[in-house]
Amino acid sequence: MKKFLTSASVILSSLLVANVAHASRDYINVVGSSTVYPFSTVVAERFGKSTQFKTPKVESTGSGGGLKLFCQGVGVQFPDITNASRRIKPSELQLCAENGVTGVVEVLIGFDGIVIGNSNQAEQMTISLKELFLALGKEVPNPDGTQTLVTNPYQTWNEINPSLPKYKIEVLGPPPTSGTRDAFSELALEGGCKKIDWIADISNQSKAAGKAGDAALSKDLKHKFKSICHSVRDDGAFIEAGENDNLIVQKLNANPNAFGIFGFSFLDQNSDTIQGTKINSFEPSFDNIADGSYPVSRPLYFYVKKDHVGVVPGIEEFLAEFISNKASGQEGYLADKGMIPLSDDLRKQVKADVQSLTPIKL
Repeated sequence: MKKFLTSASVILSSLLVANVAHASRDYINVVGSSTVYPFSTVVAERFGKSTQFKTPKVESTGSGGGLKLFCQGVGVQFPDITNASRRIKPSELQLCAENGVTGVVEVLIGFDGIVIGNSNQAEQMTISLKELFLALGKEVPNPDGTQTLVTNPYQTWNEINPSLPKYKIEVLGPPPTSGTRDAFSELALEGGCKKIDWIADISNQSKAAGKAGDAALSKDLKHKFKSICHSVRDDGAFIEAGENDNLIVQKLNANPNAFGIFGFSFLDQNSDTIQGTKINSFEPSFDNIADGSYPVSRPLYFYVKKDHVGVVPGIEEFLAEFISNKASGQEGYLADKGMIPLSDDLRKQVKADVQSLTPIKL
């Protein structure tokens, strides 16, 4: 009997602790992408001022770092929402499931372009995706024309193309935990890598092997292709500058010959000091990103923990504010901050999924 009472006491104590934990947080906790951070912060501030709820706490941890925190478990000690400048990976969704986070709701909020830019004090550069890969790839095709790879030999931009500036190749970019880095590797580096026929053939061979039922060969070829096209040089030409885009701008102003990688929205907000490089002859502009002309653009998301809805006050109302016409519509205040809005039809679908809190399935 005493043992039963002791067990009951432990259970009751645990429930009381849980209730106290629930009661101890009366604000929404948001982590994740540094690119989505300014948009999320604006929505949070307006939400706090216009409702009875407290202003959500928004932290910039990077997309990968935010998803890692988000997927650690259910409970107020874990984030309610994580921002991401890329889609959640199957491995991250699996991590969530392993930790009991089974109801993950995906919210597509808009689009952003990835910019390689420099100081307004320097000349504006025009570059192709292929040239960008040749500048930043860890291994690149041998300049002798053979179908072999060599450690990147290029030290200045004009060594790649005589029409490019005679600047030393020096690019400040985000770390591997950043969604901007992931998207830049996939859209810019891989996009340029595919312009080299014999490397593109490796990807085609992988797809052909998959269709022929040779899964092992397909996987090996896919890994080989990705290793070539996504690996960034580590000899000092590419410099990881952390998740702080403001720091990149400071360094670009200090060294006008250097370039930085960041989201279009950040360029838009700092156009008085930095300029975007033209890629494939297209400016990184609102209109060019919206119509798909600018080749390096990506979707922006945030993810919501369904189990926290109704527990942490204000989550449903915060979601409603984020996807409202006044926030993310064509004339919304997030567009004024540089986010490229969804089409009306796509936003209606997103809104329906959010209102029903439909969990994602990859």
